[in-house]
Amino acid sequence: MDKVSKEKRNFLQVFNVVSAQGEKINDGYEFQGIRAWHDFDGYTCWLKYNDLTVTLLFHNKYQFDYQNEDTVNNFIKKVEKLLAQ
Repeated sequence: MDKVSKEKRNFLQVFNVVSAQGEKINDGYEFQGIRAWHDFDGYTCWLKYNDLTVTLLFHNKYQFDYQNEDTVNNFIKKVEKLLAQ
């Protein structure tokens, strides 16, 4: 499995963890500082952590939108920690 596919799979797993274990808020869920929501048909999903938004797109694509590089590094660490549990 290539790196992009693995990262996308990890992000989708975190999306599932947040959705399953998180608190329902408005149009999504929040768990341990990560917010998760999706569009009406579920093809596009988002994860938000501080100033970072990860858009999970169809066909193993994703996009990062962030202000601070440290936020990305902290988010990746948080993802790894959640998936290790």
